[in-house]
Amino acid sequence: MNSAREPALGRDPAPHGASAPALRAGGGDWSRRVLAMLRDSPARAGRCRVMAVEGRSGAGKTLLAGRIAAAAGCPLLHLDDLYPGWEGLAASVPLVRDWVLEPLVRGEDPCWRRYDWQRGAPGDWQRTPVEGLLLIEGCGSGAGELRPYLSLLAWVHAPEDLRAARLDARADAADYAPYRSLWARQEKAFYAVHRPAAHADLVIDNT
Repeated sequence: MNSAREPALGRDPAPHGASAPALRAGGGDWSRRVLAMLRDSPARAGRCRVMAVEGRSGAGKTLLAGRIAAAAGCPLLHLDDLYPGWEGLAASVPLVRDWVLEPLVRGEDPCWRRYDWQRGAPGDWQRTPVEGLLLIEGCGSGAGELRPYLSLLAWVHAPEDLRAARLDARADAADYAPYRSLWARQEKAFYAVHRPAAHADLVIDNT
């Protein structure tokens, strides 16, 4: 990894939503408290309550979203499965809207196409049955055009040095390394426009 690695990661946007409550991940029953917030929020995607778990690479979104989904007993969609390639962060947003959220509004299950990272091309179509709760995690899930469908938007916070260390420790770190700066630039541009941290209903401190 080049020496410019950490600056390329960027810093968490600040401040977070002024009225957003904050929870510390890993302490006590934090996941159940998040789930209670979700269930208390109005359904905005038809009859479905959708929660987005947003944050920079290395913040720990996937792990935390998995714990919340396990507590809820509901499906979890990873945007890693939808990004159309390494330059596909912005392009994933309309895919989430059209394949996942709009079907829920119509009372249908999401039907989406998994990206095949090995082939570098779209893969098979998938169907995700949803009965009332759905979690979506990944950079881009808090985009402005998706927020009207969300019952809860969580921003996962972790400091820059910790995020960098987590990225270095990933099982796929070697595969990710050539694209790390490219992805960080996309994150920076996306967050400058969409500002999901400022619109978050909840901040999860994952330090």
